[in-house]
Amino acid sequence: MTVTQAALVDLKGVGKRFGAVRALNDVDLMFHSGECLGLIGHNGAGKSTLMHILAGTLGADSGAVLMGGADVRSGYSVQVARQHGIRCVFQELSLCPNLTVAENTRLMCPGLRGFGWRRKAGALIVATLDSIFPGHGISPGDVVADLPIGQRQMVEIARAFTCVDEHLALVILDEPTSSLDARVAEQLLRHVRCYVESGGCVVLISHILGEMLATCDRIAVMSDGCVVEVRAASAFTHASLVECMGTVSKPQDQAQAFISRRNGQAPVVEQLPARQQNGQTVAAWPGEIVGLAGLAGQGQSQLLVQLLRERVASGQRVAMVAGDRQTDGVFSLWSIAENITISSLAALRRGVLIDPQAEQAMAAKWQQRMNIRTPDMNNPILSLSGGNQQKALFARALASDSELILMDDPMRGVDVGTKREVYAIIKEEAARGRTFIWYSTELEELNHCDHIYVFRNGQAVADMPRNELSEAQILRSSFQEEVA
Repeated sequence: MTVTQAALVDLKGVGKRFGAVRALNDVDLMFHSGECLGLIGHNGAGKSTLMHILAGTLGADSGAVLMGGADVRSGYSVQVARQHGIRCVFQELSLCPNLTVAENTRLMCPGLRGFGWRRKAGALIVATLDSIFPGHGISPGDVVADLPIGQRQMVEIARAFTCVDEHLALVILDEPTSSLDARVAEQLLRHVRCYVESGGCVVLISHILGEMLATCDRIAVMSDGCVVEVRAASAFTHASLVECMGTVSKPQDQAQAFISRRNGQAPVVEQLPARQQNGQTVAAWPGEIVGLAGLAGQGQSQLLVQLLRERVASGQRVAMVAGDRQTDGVFSLWSIAENITISSLAALRRGVLIDPQAEQAMAAKWQQRMNIRTPDMNNPILSLSGGNQQKALFARALASDSELILMDDPMRGVDVGTKREVYAIIKEEAARGRTFIWYSTELEELNHCDHIYVFRNGQAVADMPRNELSEAQILRSSFQEEVA
């Protein structure tokens, strides 16, 4: 790491409140050229709020934002941040879904103007995509709404690194790998190191501890709106990082021996993927947790949607936890409580009306069980951090009476402590007879599944019980060429 003497940006005593909620309290943090600074903490710790202030989309209530020794907090904005070379890729993607990839690039690069700007914008974004994500398969004329979430994330990231007549000094990446499979995530992190070694600065927010330890030069830990620790990444271990976050460090769950739950019972699910050519079905029995693995965009999410539509159409009880919560998950104008109870209205009826006391009791029960961080469950759902919004989606599915729970890469933006809590709840519910089908881009999560199907090109190409699971086997199945 090559770090300049003067900080690129120096935040001193930064504070921010949202009504009665104190999001940031007296935060001091420096950002240097030539380093990757990791920012980590539990959901609601203040990471995204701090980055919104750095990016100019939120104003600090107190403290100083120093650039070149001058305090720019008064009048600081997105435009001022961009003038200083600061770009941000937020966890909730900002692409316009009705526009093409090239047109979205133009929105970030006002220097693209005049005759032929679409062609120039397309060439620029494709060149950046080629540099960061070789083999990305994205065309500049693709409409963003038609792209799977993983490719949308790739476009958002590439757009942040694309400049016309501007300098780029600092890029904030908020959970950038949350929708990317392991291969594409590795491409991005390799690019981050190259960019940093060329003198740039990257702020990396991630709940994947291995990424942080392997990629960052320094790591700052946040808890309850404060920076509680800043160290060189090499001074942390997996366990000490979890401990600093305020989460009890537990040993990783060991892969348990496979116990078949299929003794004489009929399967809850026996589904033929839409593009399957050899008759292989995806099957799940009562009480099973079935994993869907493979590279992103290979048909796993499509299978879940197929199952959801068919079950709803036939009147069967089914619930789904979406990974893309803004598009497929939260009702943004409703409260946290309403978002949780919407799938359980039949159980909350008193005559023809909903019993408000029963609704509040259900919301309170799941707030406690999922540890949703909010002072009031009647607050808007968007008042929660991204990870806490995801907990609310889990609560909605689990509070329902559905026997089958579908999970579409649901741990996006969820901190390590919460993940372990949710894993335990999923196992408790499975032990009671509920069935889970779980698509995950994190290989580590598949250790919590009883059975795993690997997808490639829309088809299930391998199935294995947990005791046969290995990363090598999944990767081999993910990349193996079709046999003629």
